[in-house]
Amino acid sequence: MVIPGGLAVAAVRLLEPEALADVGIFRTFIAEQQVPATIMFFTLFAMIVWRVRYVLPFAASVGVLARADIPTRLRGKFDDAVQLLAEARRILVHRTKVERRIGAERHGVIVKALDDLDAVMRAEQLSEDNFSSALAKAEQLVAKDLGRWRKGELREYAESIGVAVAVALVLRFFVIEAFKIPSGSMIPTLMIGDHIFVAKYAYGPLLPRSDTRLYDALPPDRGDVMVFKFPENKQQDFIKRAIALPGDTLEAIDGRPVINGWLVPHCKVGKVDLPHGLRGHIFVEYLGDKSYLTMYDNPFNSIVCKTDRDCGGARVCRGNACGVLQGPYQVKPGEVWVMGDNRDNSHDSRSWNGGVGAGVPFDHIKGRAMFVWWSWDPRGGVAFERIFVNVLGSPTLSPAIPDALRIGLDRCAAERPPESETTPPTG
Repeated sequence: MVIPGGLAVAAVRLLEPEALADVGIFRTFIAEQQVPATIMFFTLFAMIVWRVRYVLPFAASVGVLARADIPTRLRGKFDDAVQLLAEARRILVHRTKVERRIGAERHGVIVKALDDLDAVMRAEQLSEDNFSSALAKAEQLVAKDLGRWRKGELREYAESIGVAVAVALVLRFFVIEAFKIPSGSMIPTLMIGDHIFVAKYAYGPLLPRSDTRLYDALPPDRGDVMVFKFPENKQQDFIKRAIALPGDTLEAIDGRPVINGWLVPHCKVGKVDLPHGLRGHIFVEYLGDKSYLTMYDNPFNSIVCKTDRDCGGARVCRGNACGVLQGPYQVKPGEVWVMGDNRDNSHDSRSWNGGVGAGVPFDHIKGRAMFVWWSWDPRGGVAFERIFVNVLGSPTLSPAIPDALRIGLDRCAAERPPESETTPPTG
């Protein structure tokens, strides 16, 4: 499992193109269907490893049929015998059909030959001569009388790979899909180089090449991180956080969401400046039952206000906070408005439709983010600390963050307001 699994992941990573332009069909398939491609490679490598397992390290200690006394020169033949017995008995289960073709007497001869081979293989002391003789006889009978029902090795491999790909495609279309984070719009929740799994079933899986769902579990919850077809280019997938639902009025004050006149609560963690792209002012935001990290280029204005006049200049007052206002936006039925967690560096609902703003139609939503299954560090190598990070779990930062930020994050977790204070009013 470990060897073919590692080889499968490595093959997908090596063959995955950086961009889909000017690449062949095979590499495009790998880029767009990472889960099926990984399962396909896993099946292929597993079959290869199975065929050469007797020359691998520690092969002598594994044994076949719980036997560790089989000489190296016989291990391949012994395994062939195991496979022959299994295949022949699978065919002989259909006794009536087989006897109709070869007769009851011939059927009995084959059964006896197989039983004799099985007895020799299970004998307390293995006799090489008896084993070779019994195997040759069984192979001759099976090839002559049962050949029409046997599958060739190439067919076996093709069927195995075909079934693996079919299962993977079903999983990909209806259950789970892999997604690569292409930009920094969701930093610090998701980093460039993260590979995540997306639950296609969360909102009702879309039928392939359509906007029709098998069932409907919409709208998403506020605070969900979801993958969707970009409304301005349905061939492109985006990932953002759901902020406002149908009927809501959404505004943003210095990037902070204001839902139906209510400012989403936050807690300042601190300033971070790390060489791999995590650079800005980190806050924890509380929305409903979720808390998550957001990042801004500049800290919020500290002026506490009651009216717009308290702010001065072009700033306005929302939720006792002064800032530059975006909106208001009215969320229409059948859509959800989204924002990236990297609030000052995100192409999201606020800037779509030529800057007027736009929501994500329900039929564009593909699924909810689950967890990071692989991550490449932009500086090189694997970002092991990112693997298995729950996208919708408790806010987490890289182990390399300064102690002051870790203390700030712990403080924000301890000071989380009750859910009654993190739920926006109805629009």
